[in-house]
Amino acid sequence: MTEPTPPPTGSSPDTEGRSGPEGDGGTRSAADWRRRIADLMPQVRADLEDLVRIPSVSLDSFDAAHVEASAQRVAELFRDAGADVEVVHIGEGHPAIIGGVDGPKGAPTVLLYAHHDVQPPGPDSDWQSPPFEPVERDGRLYGRGAADDKAGVMAHVAALRAHDGRPPVSVRLFVEGEEEVGSESLPAILERYADRLDCDAIVIADSANWAIGTPSLTTSLRGNVRVVVRVRSLDHGLHSGLFGGPVPDGITAMCRLLATLHTDEGDVAVEGLTWEPDPDVDYPEDVLRADSGVLDGVRLLGTGPLAARLWSRPSITVIGLDAPAVDVAANLLSPTCQAKLSMRIAASEDPMRAYAALKTHLESHAPWGVQVEVDLVDAGAGFTASTEGPVVEAAQSALADAWGSDPTEIGLGASIPFISQFAETFPSAAILVTGVEDPDTRAHGPDESLHLAEWEKACLAETLLLERLGTMRSDG
Repeated sequence: MTEPTPPPTGSSPDTEGRSGPEGDGGTRSAADWRRRIADLMPQVRADLEDLVRIPSVSLDSFDAAHVEASAQRVAELFRDAGADVEVVHIGEGHPAIIGGVDGPKGAPTVLLYAHHDVQPPGPDSDWQSPPFEPVERDGRLYGRGAADDKAGVMAHVAALRAHDGRPPVSVRLFVEGEEEVGSESLPAILERYADRLDCDAIVIADSANWAIGTPSLTTSLRGNVRVVVRVRSLDHGLHSGLFGGPVPDGITAMCRLLATLHTDEGDVAVEGLTWEPDPDVDYPEDVLRADSGVLDGVRLLGTGPLAARLWSRPSITVIGLDAPAVDVAANLLSPTCQAKLSMRIAASEDPMRAYAALKTHLESHAPWGVQVEVDLVDAGAGFTASTEGPVVEAAQSALADAWGSDPTEIGLGASIPFISQFAETFPSAAILVTGVEDPDTRAHGPDESLHLAEWEKACLAETLLLERLGTMRSDG
C-alpha cells in the first residue's frame, strides 16, 4: 500500500459537504451525518444487546459453542451492512471474522479491528443485574461485553450502515475471537490472510476515552507479562498446632515473597525494568480516585506523576491466588501455594527481558529457603503510535466534530499486545487506537457498562473518519 495524500488545499472537513451514503453525488455536513447516526442507533443498540446475550467467554473452561455463535452473529451483521465476510478458524483457536467491502478506485484501504470474545463474568452476585442480560440504568448499558468490545464491533457495523454499505474507502474487517485469552492464533491469521487485510490505515476500536465528553486517541500502550509462581515448603500438609512455629507453610511464604515486589512507597522493586520519561498529561489525584473508586483513606501506590505510574512505568498485580477458601480451610500448614501475577511494562520494554527480570527477582527473594518456580503464561509487547500524518489528522478532525471538543492524546496502562503484530505485518499502515469506553466502564469487572451517548459519538466519529479518508487518494 502507498501512503495516502491529504485532500487538496482549501478543503475543510469541518465545513465542507461530503458525498452522501446514497452515492448519488449529494453532499452531507457533519450535522447531516449526526442525524444519520441518530436514526440508526436504535437498531444498532438492539443488535448490540443481542450480542451481549451471547456469553462468548473465550477461556478454555467455558463453552466454546458460545464463541462460535457470537462469531456467526457478527458475520451476519456485517453481511447485512454490505460486507463480504467469512468466519475462519486456525487450528483449535476460536473463530474470527475476515472480509470487507471494496471502495472507489484509488481510495485508501482501512482495516477495522475489534473482538467479539469477552472476559468471564465472575459470580452473578457481584452484578446488580445478570451479566449477559443487557440492562440500561442512568444512560449506561450494563452487561459483560457491552463495552469491551462488542461496542467496538457495533461501531464498525454502524459506520458501514451509515454509508449504506458503500463506504468511500475500501474496508477490511478483522473481528477476533480470542483477544481476551492472548490472541494465540493471531500470527497465523495474519500470515494466512495478510493479502486480504493489507491496508493503509488500521482502526482498533478497543480502547478508552479520557473522560465523558473528551474523546481520545491512544498513542501508547504498556506491554504485559503474566506468570504463575509456585512456592513449596513441605512435601505434605501438617497440623498447624503440632508443627506451627518453626515449620514454614506455603501460604505465609508466598505472602512474604509477594511483598518483595514493591517498595514501601508502592513502586515496583524488580531491578532492571524500564521506566520511560514521564508523560506531559496531568492526571489529577481527585479525578483518579473518582474514576477508580479508591476508598477514603487508602493511599495511592508509587511515586511521581500519576500519568507516569499508569502509562509509562511498570506495575505488578496479583490477579489470582490458589489457597484454601476461608469457609473450608483446615487447621493445616499448607505445603504449597501458587499465584498468578500480571506485570505491565513500559511500551519500549522487551517482554522477555522483563520476564527474565521478574523471574530472577522471585527466585532470589525466596523466604526461608523455600522452593520457588516461575512459569511464563504469556507476554506481549507494548506500542507507541505515530501522532502525525494525514490519517491521524483525519481522525482528530472526526473526533472533534463528533464530540464538539478537541481530542486528547493519551497513554493507556492496559496492554493490547497484538497491535505490535499488526505494525510488523503492515509497516506502512497508520494505526489509530480509538475508544468506546470511559473511566467508569469497569471492563473485565462486575457491572461493566457502556455510556450510550458517548458510544453514539464514537459511531459518528468512525463514520466521519471513513468519509474523510475517502477524500484522500494514493499517490500511486
